[in-house]
Amino acid sequence: MRIALAGAGAFGEKHLDGLKLIDGVEITSIISRRLEQAEEVARKYGAKHFSTELKDALARDDVDAVILCTPTQMHAEQAIACMNAGKHVQVEIPLADSWADAEAVLKKQQETGLVCMVGHTRRFNPSHQFVHNEIVAGKFNIQQMDVQTYFFRRKNMNAKGEARSWTDHLLWHHAAHTVDLFAYQAGPIVKANAIEGPHHPELGIAMDMSIQLKAASGAICTLSLSFNNDGPLGTFFRYIGDTGTYIARYDDLVNGKEEAIDVSKVDVSMNGIELQDREFIAAIREGREPNSSVQQVLPCYKVLHDLELQF
Repeated sequence: MRIALAGAGAFGEKHLDGLKLIDGVEITSIISRRLEQAEEVARKYGAKHFSTELKDALARDDVDAVILCTPTQMHAEQAIACMNAGKHVQVEIPLADSWADAEAVLKKQQETGLVCMVGHTRRFNPSHQFVHNEIVAGKFNIQQMDVQTYFFRRKNMNAKGEARSWTDHLLWHHAAHTVDLFAYQAGPIVKANAIEGPHHPELGIAMDMSIQLKAASGAICTLSLSFNNDGPLGTFFRYIGDTGTYIARYDDLVNGKEEAIDVSKVDVSMNGIELQDREFIAAIREGREPNSSVQQVLPCYKVLHDLELQF
């Protein structure tokens, strides 16, 4: 399986590190906005080709699939371009920053029949997989999820603390993780409310946001998001259920008494990005729809669209 990666920044390298651990995968092309970065990352991961243009990778016969870790605003257009070139594609979360663009990606996937997967990593983190397995087994039913997504980003910086060429978004990126996860764990969302705080004078985005969700099952979710929070940082999930409480902090899981739960045997790795990439590769090889396919996650983007209309 020969892979091109576009967007060789902080998150792109997480995918490249995961791909190195998957048998029969070759990284053949690296695309980055800066040529020197593309060359440096290509050399580090053994890719034979690098460029600043995605079209150069799409024209190559030695590229079977593409992983997009590019700015949010480029995701939909680039995903469609990949499928038009006959390449399978995994586009990092979010799929798009508008409902119309999200629908357009699904339409192209249905036209081509190619694998188009979206990087909704929470579906793959072992902590959340453990809870999902409990739900599927009938041992746990969510009554409420309480989620906090907190960063300190008063300047346009990426996860490495480097200047970013584009502006991140609480609703279309960070809320997408929880909106999709809540539906994945509790069932279809039937009601959604949101309010936003003051907009940043330079970035032009809301720096704080509060979202309420309700599933058809009756379960509810409260999500608080902030770019203003000066620690602790990250996303923290509290699952309140009919038979217990779970608290997930990335790949760690504890119960309501803060007693650790061993999730090391849930899957073949503790790295959610690696597991996400393993699913992408397996779906292509097996000719099947992947978990977190564009079709499966599309309802999340309809909810985000409806929430945006409330602002």
